[in-house]
Amino acid sequence: MNNSATNTVRLLGAGLRALLVLTLVTGVIYPLVVTGIAQGLFGNQANGSETKADGKVVGSSLIGQSYNLPLKKGQEIPEPDLKWFQGRPQNGLGTNSVNTQYSLILSGATNRSADNKDLIDWVTAAKKAVVKDNSTADYKVSPTDVPADAVTSSGSGLDPDISPQYADIQVHRIAEKNGLTVGQVQKLVDEHTDGRTLGFIGEPRVNVLELNIALKNLLAKN
Repeated sequence: MNNSATNTVRLLGAGLRALLVLTLVTGVIYPLVVTGIAQGLFGNQANGSETKADGKVVGSSLIGQSYNLPLKKGQEIPEPDLKWFQGRPQNGLGTNSVNTQYSLILSGATNRSADNKDLIDWVTAAKKAVVKDNSTADYKVSPTDVPADAVTSSGSGLDPDISPQYADIQVHRIAEKNGLTVGQVQKLVDEHTDGRTLGFIGEPRVNVLELNIALKNLLAKN
């Protein structure tokens, strides 16, 4: 075998060894190390920030859920189940036929400008629904009481949180529908209101899934 062929074989052997080493390091060792660190130090986040109730995973604290009544015959859009706190409008993209608890599978905003007629119509209709749904015999919601997050979706369309203002205007309706006192329900909201991250990042917020789990637990005790 001449020198040229020998060098070629050597180069192929070196390349093959380099390929095997890099495959082992980047394709096996590195993923295992990163996964181990994530599971050891950030297990909750690594597993999807799971939220549990009654010993079962019922959702993620990072993704909102819908609380609707079953579809009636002829209905295309389900009505909200007003026994539960409602989250933000869900105007993300796409549908998911597997997870029927939450119809969105892709995140995204409506990308409509503030003067877009469709957006204006959606917001107007949503505000009327919020006023109507949350007004009770002894508590009337004014259109000026309705915060922006009650009638618009977030940038992702999957926001799990609402503002304390939106939670507060739902308190009387929740109390009436579930036979609770306003004080009991307001206490739940106050206990599940988180402040700004590090005291200055973002806004105060209420996680709707966690709040509804607390509401379910309270109802079980009554």
